[in-house]
This record gives sequence, structure tokens and C-alpha cells, in this order.
Amino acid sequence: MSQIETPHDDGDIVYPAAIPFVLAHLACLGAIWSGVTWTSVGLAIGLYWLRMFAVTGGYHRYFSHRTYKTSRFGQFLLALLAQSTAQKSVLWWASKHRHHHRYADTEHDVHSPVLTSFVYSHLGWIFARGHNRFDPSTITDLTKFPELRLLHRFEIAPAILLALICFAIDGWAGLFVGFFWSTVCVFHATFCINSLAHVHGDKDYVTGDESRNNWWLAVITMGEGWHNNHHAYQYSVRQGFRWWQWDPTYYIILGLSKLGVVWELKEPPQAVIERSQALPPRVIERSAERLAASVPLERAIAAFWEAYAATPSLSDLHLPTMTLADLRTALADLQHRAGDRLVEMQQQAHEALAQLHLPVLPTREELTEKAAAMFVKTPSLDAIAARAHDLLTEAMYARLVSQPSLAPPRG
Repeated sequence: MSQIETPHDDGDIVYPAAIPFVLAHLACLGAIWSGVTWTSVGLAIGLYWLRMFAVTGGYHRYFSHRTYKTSRFGQFLLALLAQSTAQKSVLWWASKHRHHHRYADTEHDVHSPVLTSFVYSHLGWIFARGHNRFDPSTITDLTKFPELRLLHRFEIAPAILLALICFAIDGWAGLFVGFFWSTVCVFHATFCINSLAHVHGDKDYVTGDESRNNWWLAVITMGEGWHNNHHAYQYSVRQGFRWWQWDPTYYIILGLSKLGVVWELKEPPQAVIERSQALPPRVIERSAERLAASVPLERAIAAFWEAYAATPSLSDLHLPTMTLADLRTALADLQHRAGDRLVEMQQQAHEALAQLHLPVLPTREELTEKAAAMFVKTPSLDAIAARAHDLLTEAMYARLVSQPSLAPPRG
């Protein structure tokens, strides 16, 4: 199976796969017939928070990011409880989530609201053709356990078992209210992190994607709403980096560590929290792409050709030896050359263009100022601006090579 998945796969929603999901929502209406009892309401509330922890502390912070350790038996119980939410197996969930972090808000992200629709990122992607499969090479630390592979094979069994327990406790009200109400609420609270947490909220860290911190999402998801924090350092057991950032999942895990049930809790480095650590190359690249995209390149290219039409040589453009006519000829000739000479000419032309101090492109200093206004504090602003300048120069060069005929006539 390919390790890179596109957001849409074949672009089709597999409706048979969505039928159980729709039926779960319709089952909530069964409360009209069964009635609502205090026992069933207590079940719904208790199971919501218990299984929300199973999502946040199990699916997410343990299986997807391995932010703490537990025993093999504890791991199995976490998997069993997590899969009682009917959000597929821990193998599928962890693989998809690790893929998301690798390609967050790029064309390969499976659920980006930036590149797809809000509805698709919220839940549609789950039923898209091909997403029932996952890449096992991303979770070799999990697939080595036969009990997790067994749970993957019977992924819905824990949810069915819990539904039967709810029915045994309070009959139909226990099933419709206790089980289905809590299940559907956990569904959408979880999905909000994929959708809303990449649309609404604040950015406290430069992450190269659109992850946001959202306090009210943190309330309903036991701390998962500090999503920008999480993308800044995904291996932290706590996502509320500040004392006032409500993160009950972390508090529970910390309590379990005091009891010896879990151990080796991973904390975010202080340099990450204080935004004093240089950004990873991948984040710098994505941030530079965003910065470069904010510059109107079409206007810059038009201004370049205007300068060309008005300037008989490149002396005014600070290119010491080559005339603009020579540069234009060289750029046009690149389209017809081949072999090693083509590579050499491309490099020479690119270097020549990189030396242009054209007023139509922002300088690195200007890009740094623009980056400071666009992003939060980071020691990597200069690196982002420098890379954005290179991207703009390369893009302009590519356009001049591909469309030299757009140059206005001289004379």
C-alpha cells in the first residue's frame, strides 16, 4: 500500500460503509420510545467522559504518539476501551493520525479543512474510498502485538459488548440514551479536532499548518483543544502547556503515574514552550511556502517585463555583465537544450536571476518583516524569510522560462 495518501482517494463516499454511522445517529431517537431515565442519563454522562479519555489518552496520546508507557495488559485495556467508541481499531486510528501529522494541511493530509470542505474533514473522509485501509509500516511498534491485531480484526466487538452491558443495566433506555447518545457525542467531539481545531482558535506556535488552540474545544475533549500546542510538539503527554490551559487527560495520566500504572511521561522541552527553539526544516519549508504565497507574483512578473521594456541593459537592475536581451535569449534557449548542457545553463540562468535586486520582488529584509507580522515569535523568522525569497525567485525564474513570449516588444 502506498505510504502517501491523498485527501480524496477516488473522491467518492462509500455509502454502505456510512450506514452504521447513520444508524447510530438514528438510534438516538429511540429515546422517544424508550423514555429517558436517570440511570440512562448517568450512563450517558459517565460513558462520554470515560470514553473521551479513551480517545484522548488511548487512541491519541498513547497509541498514536507514545507519550507515556504502560504494561502490556494496560495497553490492551486502553485499546479495548478506545474501540468501545466505535472509531475503528487502534491500529487504523494511530496510522491515520501519524499520517496526518506528517502531512498536516498539505495535499496529502487525509482530513484538512483548509484543502477540502469542512464536512469532509469532519467526517466525510472516514467513509471515502480507500480509507478503510491503513499503512502498517507507520505502526510497526503496534502491529507486533497479536492482541492488537485481533482487536483490529474484530474492531466493532468492544462497542457491541458495551452496548449489551448498557442494555443489561437499564434496558432500552440504557441502550438508546446511555450507549448511543454518548457514542454520537464522542464521535463529534473527536471529529471537531480534525475540523474546527484547524479553522477556529489562536496560533501560539509556528507549526507550518493551520492547527489552532481553542479553549472550549479543550473543555469538551478533555484537553485536546490545545491543538496548536500539540502540533508544536506532538510527543508531549500534556497538551496544555500553560498552567491555565485545562487538560484533564494529562491530570488523569499524571495521577495514574503516581499509582505506578503508567510511567515515563514525556514533557515538552522548555525551549519549545518558550518558542526559543529553532523550527524543524519541514516547518520552515511549509511556513516559507505560506509566506511566499502571500506575495502577488503575477504583479511582480508584469513589473519585470515592464522594466525590461524600458531598460536597454541590466545596468539599472544591478546585474553587472549580462544584458537583459542576453538573459532573455538564454532563458528562451533553455527550453530547447538537453543533456548536461541544459542542467548547466539552467543553473547559470537561475544564479543570474537570483542576483537581480528587482524592486518588483520583496527583499529578504522585507519578507522578514512580513513574516514577523504573519507568524508568532520564533527564532526561525530569518530562515523562513530566506527560504521564501528563494521560492519566489525560483517561481519567477520558472515563469520567465516557460512564458518568454509574454515579454512586451522592445523599441
